[in-house]
Amino acid sequence: MKTVIRELLVFLTLACSSSLAQQIAVTNPSSLELKNALAEVTSYRGAQALKLMEKEADPGSAFAIVKNLTFRNGTIDVDVSGAPAKGAPESARGFIGVVFRMQADGSHFENIYVRPTNGRADDQLRRNHSTQYASAPDWPWERLREESPGVYESYADMVAGEWTHLRIVIKGTNASLYVGNPIGDKPQPCLIVHDLKLGDKEGAVALWSGPGTEGYFRNLKITDEGGK
Repeated sequence: MKTVIRELLVFLTLACSSSLAQQIAVTNPSSLELKNALAEVTSYRGAQALKLMEKEADPGSAFAIVKNLTFRNGTIDVDVSGAPAKGAPESARGFIGVVFRMQADGSHFENIYVRPTNGRADDQLRRNHSTQYASAPDWPWERLREESPGVYESYADMVAGEWTHLRIVIKGTNASLYVGNPIGDKPQPCLIVHDLKLGDKEGAVALWSGPGTEGYFRNLKITDEGGK
């Protein structure tokens, strides 16, 4: 009898754990709500992907919000590819990443993203700006860089226009970004944030493509740990 109970508990534990992980079909338009975005399903570098670009230069960002999902703590995994779009200004860096804890008004959210063209730039300062945390609307990257230089951005190796894996781990007011394939048994984040500006809240998750970017996404997986 004890063996049966133990096996049942193991089964229930595995079932509950697996139910928290969701593979989001980003190539299914019905699973996403677009905001200032031009989106299409296409084949890119040998894989089916969602192409996402801004619809209008102002406000200059494209969002594909995951429908019917509220996220607080957990892990977001996604493959991204970003590069400056044709005709983009020189300042374009292929900005691409993930928005999380987006509030109902759509204007308050946390954002972690990368600048792919900086990954192998022949300039150390630009390399140091390869990854970025920002929080809308009060904490854009400009303010964070001016008030806390080097704290909310870091270097990571990547190439514009090629697939790069992003993993973002969020818990409370902490977030960690991992870029690329894990190295060793205990991979280390390249960016750590200990003071998410919106606080410990829940909200929506969205794919994000920044100003002047031709962005692609695939393999979005969200593991939600709720209030844990």
